[in-house]
Amino acid sequence: MSSPLSTVVRNHLAALRMLLVFTVITGIAYPLLVTGVAQAAFSDQANGSLVTKNGKTVGSSRIGQNFNIVKNGKDTGKPDPKWFQPRPSAGGYDPTVSGASNLGPNNTDLVKAIKERKAAVAAFDGVSVNDVPADAVTASGSGLDPDISKAYADEQIARVAKTRGLDESTVKKLVAENTHSRVLGFLGQEYVNVVELNLSLSELK
Repeated sequence: MSSPLSTVVRNHLAALRMLLVFTVITGIAYPLLVTGVAQAAFSDQANGSLVTKNGKTVGSSRIGQNFNIVKNGKDTGKPDPKWFQPRPSAGGYDPTVSGASNLGPNNTDLVKAIKERKAAVAAFDGVSVNDVPADAVTASGSGLDPDISKAYADEQIARVAKTRGLDESTVKKLVAENTHSRVLGFLGQEYVNVVELNLSLSELK
């Protein structure tokens, strides 16, 4: 008959062996397998969907960013008219503070902010307040969404073309080339990745 002490020792040894086995499986083998598959099949996505220009990483196509006027190396906080603008961000497109305002649709502060944004966007793009798309004045849940609606991209064509001295048809074609279709052809809406669009815009001769 086994003594209580030996039974306890055996139970602890069995538990320790199980701990070691699952540590190797879930802590080493599984992560290595998933990483290997990701690098082999989805290398770009696994490495952050980085976008480069002239060999230098300038951002990620999955994380939005501001395109503001920069003076003396500092962000002025004012949108640059020569670039397509993203939707508003509650966190200023800072990945470390990702999130939304969490204000309800009837919150007076949000209603006021949307009204002010509409007026600002309309004046900036030279359009009627009634023509400003919803995503131009509302932030995404993450505050990092790089995508805007096709309607919002189209609204900005005239302003970008005029600022850069380009034909509107040239900029319109660029937007069309960077427009993503609906998922499965019927889910969601057409959208444009602002980071990718502005990268293409910067490469125009």
